[in-house]
Amino acid sequence: MSEPVFAKTNINRTFIKAPIDLVWSTLVATDKALPFFFGSICQTTDGLKAGAKYRMVHPNKKLAMVVGEVIAFDPPHIYSHTFQMTNIDEPPCKVTYTLVEKDDGTEFTLTIENAIEGGKLFKEMASAQGFISSNLKALCETGRPAFTGRMVAVLPPIFGLFAKKSQNINNWPLG
Repeated sequence: MSEPVFAKTNINRTFIKAPIDLVWSTLVATDKALPFFFGSICQTTDGLKAGAKYRMVHPNKKLAMVVGEVIAFDPPHIYSHTFQMTNIDEPPCKVTYTLVEKDDGTEFTLTIENAIEGGKLFKEMASAQGFISSNLKALCETGRPAFTGRMVAVLPPIFGLFAKKSQNINNWPLG
């Protein structure tokens, strides 16, 4: 069996006109649906920290959309984790969010690494980078997600209808 070929590192940078602490607290919230993460809710047993398992769940809390483990957590600058979509049968990639305080705001960088070249996960992640960045930016700057994020907020019931049985939250325990 041949070794997988990894796609090049994908980097997306966005300037957010908001204080770094606001961007950080919005990015790592675990108590509500996050429009920039397609309406998912981040769940973890012991909070976000290096070594913690996490999962992004559908608002109905019956489906696990993404699972992984936190690799680095250095508030308010770096949050890095593995990322496996539960509906795609591929190994996880690595996602890193980096925040740098700048004059009048925060530079937000979203980096994707170690995804299989040409794989579904890489395609999904690469196409989602702009969505994530623009909706995080809008939410931090205005208190509301961008139009695309508001549209995603009305779609969870539809997404739930198309979920695979393997995405049942019971198949993806945190412990």
